[in-house]
Amino acid sequence: MWGGATRMLQQEEEEESNGNGGGGGGGGGGGGFKEEHLVGLAGLKREKGFIEMTCGCTSAKYGDAVARLRITDEGVFEIVGCECSPGGCCDEGTMKPPAFEKHAGNRSKKWKNNIWVLRHNKKLPLCKTELLGYYNNRGRRGGSKPKVVHRDEFVRCASCGKERRFKRRDRDECRLHHSAANDPNWVCSDFPYERIGCELEEERAASRKAYRGCSKVPGCEGCPFCVCLGCEICLFRDCNCRSCIDFYSCNA
Repeated sequence: MWGGATRMLQQEEEEESNGNGGGGGGGGGGGGFKEEHLVGLAGLKREKGFIEMTCGCTSAKYGDAVARLRITDEGVFEIVGCECSPGGCCDEGTMKPPAFEKHAGNRSKKWKNNIWVLRHNKKLPLCKTELLGYYNNRGRRGGSKPKVVHRDEFVRCASCGKERRFKRRDRDECRLHHSAANDPNWVCSDFPYERIGCELEEERAASRKAYRGCSKVPGCEGCPFCVCLGCEICLFRDCNCRSCIDFYSCNA
């Protein structure tokens, strides 16, 4: 089952020893990807606008289909360079992950579990990597920007020190959080969603607080799709805080 993966890994190791590609700091792309998420990935190459790495999908009947996973800066996942046929020739060209899963002979329709990458020479399903944090299933079409979901944030009570969750799914919710976060005297009784006091316990840090509403990875610690650096949804023209003033002065 490991024949195709082993051949590709050997080729990539030879390229790296000759200074052509690999997972080092060279290359002109991959600027939006965190280095700690890429450590140990076999065949990692950085190009302008995307990164690529060795990937594959295993079928109980046909064994390994080895290819390249391409992740663009916009979060588009593509499979290129499939070597499922003898001699490494495949006519499929570029495929979306579900199409590659089917092409490899795996019919379970769970590509996030079935497509793997090689990390430190071991198969690792995509669902167990940080790479899915970059996945944007809509991609970039017609020049539109990927949709950013504003993650939940917490505001600390000035009286008891407990933190309260603010959801930020739309502009109104973002405004409620923004006002509370910029009020140094904000207290639990000011919580806009329900009547609470300082006696109410806060969320348990080890369980609930880890889930902030990222649409890609439930326990995400912050990724390009849930961390917004400022937009017309979460910043406000009539606010006098420095973030809002700077944003609207630059986007006048």
